Amino acid sequence: MKTLYLSAQIRSIEPQYTGLMEKAGLAAAELAKNLAGNLPLLILAGPGNNGGDAFVAARYLKTWGLALDVLFTGDAAKLPPDAKAAYDAWSGKVLTEIPDKKYDLIVDGLFGIGLTRDLNVAYLELVNNINAMKLPVLALDVPSGLCADTGRILGAAIKATHTITFIGLKPGLFTLDGVDVAGEVHLADLGIPPSPSAGHLVDYLPYPLPARKNNSHKGSYGSVAVVGGSQGMVGAALLTAKSALLAGSGRVYCHLLATDAPLLDIDTPELMLRSVENIATDVNTLVIGMGMGHSAEAAKIISSCLQQHCPLVLDADALHLIASNDNIASTLKQRGNAVLTPHPGEAAALLHCDTTTIQADRIQSALNIAARYNAVTVLKGAGSIIATPGSLTNRARWFINHSGNPGLAAAGMGDVLAGIVGALLAQGLNTEQAALSGVYLHGLAADRLGIKVGLTASEVALEVRNILNSK
Repeated sequence: MKTLYLSAQIRSIEPQYTGLMEKAGLAAAELAKNLAGNLPLLILAGPGNNGGDAFVAARYLKTWGLALDVLFTGDAAKLPPDAKAAYDAWSGKVLTEIPDKKYDLIVDGLFGIGLTRDLNVAYLELVNNINAMKLPVLALDVPSGLCADTGRILGAAIKATHTITFIGLKPGLFTLDGVDVAGEVHLADLGIPPSPSAGHLVDYLPYPLPARKNNSHKGSYGSVAVVGGSQGMVGAALLTAKSALLAGSGRVYCHLLATDAPLLDIDTPELMLRSVENIATDVNTLVIGMGMGHSAEAAKIISSCLQQHCPLVLDADALHLIASNDNIASTLKQRGNAVLTPHPGEAAALLHCDTTTIQADRIQSALNIAARYNAVTVLKGAGSIIATPGSLTNRARWFINHSGNPGLAAAGMGDVLAGIVGALLAQGLNTEQAALSGVYLHGLAADRLGIKVGLTASEVALEVRNILNSK
């Protein structure tokens, strides 16, 4: 997994080294040269150090014989020292408006990681004009207008086709709106060795299941009990149960709340369908909440399940019941050994806030949930966040998942994810490992299928099986 750095961490690293702007500008120029065609380049230089990087890049590109124009939006007298030196070293003309001519590539050096407030009117207009040109864009460090820490768009953001980010990867490039505006991300570490960080990018399957022995049986691969499926919502629990089976669990029970619940799933007769009166107690994992409802009976069932000692996966209605019942929440925090999988709305319920607050800082929101409920937390969405609660001996950590596509924005996908995580827990992974591998597998299945419109949750579950069986 690759390390992710918040802006404050980058700021603490930068003073330890000299010549970083020169190195950053050179790295940007080399990539811009590779991306350029036969037409001129348009270099956008902003009022701070990001603009300095752009001036250095422009100087190298000009030296190499590339045609280019430089648009400067700042005041030379107010530039930071290094950026002022880069400006002074630029021997070409500086423009204040975009010329009416054709370009091959735009290099975006307006704003970097220092931007924390919304763009003003003039910059909003400039960014919108750049995006309207529909040209390839190379962004320096982060696309201008994107919050490097959170992935929020600050009024407007340049939509890049490539981003070259310096020293270390920034989380905002991989979650929320950053996924849509960063394009292909390139890292230029500028010769700086990695530093410790609590954040990591999950860009491969971190905890693959071990190869199966021929001399094994269904009990070797764990059992999962799924609890949910109230009136009209039986399908949600069945999706979860089927997904647990397809992700390798040896046995799967499905306890349904609905009074007219089926006794057999014709499509998947391997599932053992049961009532909620006698939930299996000898299982390796309990997955609770899908289509469960918010009734007093559902709350009682969750309270009972929390008394079991096996790992738990809590999703959907279970999360709302935890959020609204202090006794359930307290019991969960005391027992630990659980994975919560909220979408932003469920996360808002868990933290007693609104979804805008959750999405404003997805990393911190996931960490807050993990700490409040003492559970590994998966905050779903573009660039799902996985957060650990931490302990006296291990600090809390956070991860951003780098697999998946818009096809996952469909009904039942969360049910499938819960089943996958439950199956991995049943097969011996711990809560952190199962959450990280489960989320990555879920997204990878969507990527492998290559379907962004009309993808179904059942297709994802089947593709997860294919991935687990591939070499």
